Amino acid sequence: MLSLLGYGMIVTFMALIMTKRLSPLVAMTTVPIVFALIAGFGPEMGDMMIEGLRKVAPTAIMVMFAILYFGVMFDTGLFDPIIRKFITLINGDPMKAVLFATLLAGMVSLDGDGSTTYMITITAMLPLFKRLRMDPLCLTCVVILAASVTNLLPWGGPLARAAASLQVDTSDLFLPLIPVMVVAFLGVMALACFIGIRERQRLGKLRLSAGAAATLFEDDGDEGLPSMSEENAELRRPKLFWLNAGLTIALMTGLVTEVLPLSILFMVAFSIALVINYPHMHDQRRRISAHAPTALNQIAIFLAAGILAGILSGTGMVNAMSASFLAMLPETWGPYMAPITALASIPGTFFMSNDAFYYGVLPVLAKAAAVYGISPAEIGRASLVGQPVHLLSPLVASTYLLCGLAGVEFSDHQKYTLKWAFALSFLLLGVCLVMGLFPLQAGA
Repeated sequence: MLSLLGYGMIVTFMALIMTKRLSPLVAMTTVPIVFALIAGFGPEMGDMMIEGLRKVAPTAIMVMFAILYFGVMFDTGLFDPIIRKFITLINGDPMKAVLFATLLAGMVSLDGDGSTTYMITITAMLPLFKRLRMDPLCLTCVVILAASVTNLLPWGGPLARAAASLQVDTSDLFLPLIPVMVVAFLGVMALACFIGIRERQRLGKLRLSAGAAATLFEDDGDEGLPSMSEENAELRRPKLFWLNAGLTIALMTGLVTEVLPLSILFMVAFSIALVINYPHMHDQRRRISAHAPTALNQIAIFLAAGILAGILSGTGMVNAMSASFLAMLPETWGPYMAPITALASIPGTFFMSNDAFYYGVLPVLAKAAAVYGISPAEIGRASLVGQPVHLLSPLVASTYLLCGLAGVEFSDHQKYTLKWAFALSFLLLGVCLVMGLFPLQAGA
């Protein structure tokens, strides 16, 4: 019964947001409450939601201060030289624009944090996409797929969860995956070329001057060239470029080395950035007020996601969904447990959180596979195949951040990207099988 309610909750939630009958914030808050009441968990529901909020609170704080930090960096003009260089190299070619966006996302996402990747890449590339009048869904598609590949790094999250769940060394999972990740990223680059060529055929090339990159891009400039308002020009701090760049590099280094919790790092970095660039109290308040609406919208969605996750976990719906999934597998499928695990990871990590799948479902799959001589490391590698599709799940809060920054609807982003995410997952599956990272059939 709980498993049916769990699946019903997810399906109802997705149907409501994909048909745009409810906003994600409202759906994530109300739908779990209704299903928890139906399941008879009314008295305990409050504690479940508080527990869910407690788990997402650090992430919500990190996102809030990250938005404020990168908003201030954008105000100072830190990304202006990047956009100027890209415009020089792209020269108005939509295909090159998509390609450079993919490369930038791949480089930035090496820190393993999707939210940071989205904020830096979208902030740097969206003005250029707007100037070329390109579909922003092209940008969100290649950025999230590039991030899904580097998300397989040991500090990215899923691989570490799989290693801990199966009690195997991280290196046993990661080192064999390196060539697979390279091939997968080349696949994303090929997709970027394809999407870019389609955009080039639709739009043609727009010749832009390097001086036009100064940056807030608007559509009503003379002769189609971007312009900058007087207020935005006053906010620029070109003389502090290297100081801001150094602070950002130090922040990124801190994120990778984890010298402090991510939320604390962004709080400190934002405070320093504000004092350095806008020392007057009045200017600091204006900068906070300017970026507060974006931060508030994203925090609200993160907190709503905490309510959804808290009720799913607290009611036992996640465990029931896991058990029902395993019960559907016939015993004769045992020798094929590795590819079954890979295929199961696609819907599994889409309908469940990574924690639920890797800590709940994966150990049971690994135990069943061990009977047929399939090692835990092989099952662990197979379980990572579904990560490109996982990032499109409505349970992944950072994807809402991506859509919010790019100004696109979550449902539109899903519809545009989902087929390519499936293709990337099957590319990962095929390359893993060819390279022998896990067997197609045990004992074959």
